[in-house]
Amino acid sequence: MGCVSNTVNTRLLKDWSKPMGALDGLKVLDLTSMVSGPVAAMMLADQGARVIKVEPTSGEQMRHIGSKHNDITPAFFSCNRGKESIALDLKSDAGKDILLKLAKDADVFIQNFRPGAIDRMGFGEEVLRRANERLIYVSISGFGDQGPYADKRVYDPIIQALSGATDIQADRVTGKPNMFRIILADKVTALTAAQAISSALYAREKSGRGQHIRLSMLDTMLSFFWPEGMGGLTYAEREFDPKQAGGAMDLIYETQDRCITAGVISDKEWLGMCRALGREDWIEDERFLTASARFKNAGERKALTAAEIYKWPSADILQRFEDEGVPCAPLLDRTELLDHEQINANDSISRIDYPGFGEVRQARPAAQFSDTPSSIAGPGPKLGQHGVSLLTELGFDVEEIETLIRNKTLNVE
Repeated sequence: MGCVSNTVNTRLLKDWSKPMGALDGLKVLDLTSMVSGPVAAMMLADQGARVIKVEPTSGEQMRHIGSKHNDITPAFFSCNRGKESIALDLKSDAGKDILLKLAKDADVFIQNFRPGAIDRMGFGEEVLRRANERLIYVSISGFGDQGPYADKRVYDPIIQALSGATDIQADRVTGKPNMFRIILADKVTALTAAQAISSALYAREKSGRGQHIRLSMLDTMLSFFWPEGMGGLTYAEREFDPKQAGGAMDLIYETQDRCITAGVISDKEWLGMCRALGREDWIEDERFLTASARFKNAGERKALTAAEIYKWPSADILQRFEDEGVPCAPLLDRTELLDHEQINANDSISRIDYPGFGEVRQARPAAQFSDTPSSIAGPGPKLGQHGVSLLTELGFDVEEIETLIRNKTLNVE
């Protein structure tokens, strides 16, 4: 445990010679854990907001999942880059007082405890609204505030199970359900939360009032999947099993040396594929003559196409597809991403040298602003790294901070 006298003030400082991010000047309190909330807050940090991560004194759960480098796991780093960390005992009166002081001039407050927990902790919307009427208060839950699942614990696979994700990913031959092998529900919820926060901030500029944003992972995933994943359920009077629409996409094909993908929808693209494969006889085949016919006979079409593609080396058939205007690409494994010409041409992966970490690779912020650039503001913070500087800003003196450390209200590891 450190002390004030030898704790370096490591608050992240902006380089004021660079253009400010779109959210510069905004203060965000992030009380979330795991992925859905932290990634939403990280995106706000990338866009210029000052994000203060408020953690329990033992650190949030994501700090303890995976191997550590410089005391930080890769997943925690990627979900919490660019934030400041203060580790507080929020069960103590002193810890509660500090959080309320931090909230008085905050613009956004994000929490993803189970419904009712934040109120029991003493930081429900009504409490914080009395201190700060302009606050955007964000509550992220698994299942929403109502219903038999509202109080259940939740992780990404549970939402995948309930949202139809496992049905969408089911094996096309056996019908066996499968899950996405990434925490899809958490990250889609994070994207939705970040977008909603931006909208609420815009509304506040017009009305002067803050508001409460509530979103659940389940609702988010249903919305995400609906456009094409739930087509059979869209028109009630013409309902059909959405599985019947499966197979419309061209997915994975084997060549002589590696797997590729090639997708055709329009007539022009289908003609190009036929020519590239040397199968002009398919052009007038009634099974594939129109987009509707190709959709109806997707299984047969894909089987025939796969047999032809398998005859070619990948480089040769990809070039033929390119020449004919057929959308295509090799299937990259994750290590190949670092050297792919398109990814490198766009500088899609940032490589930053951070003291204590060496070179750190992160996907750059996807949204690129012409006047207010997004950027990775800094590394993932160590637990309580900014506690002393934050309390100093709030007006605490050295003796008061030392007392908070001794009483274990504040952790400054």
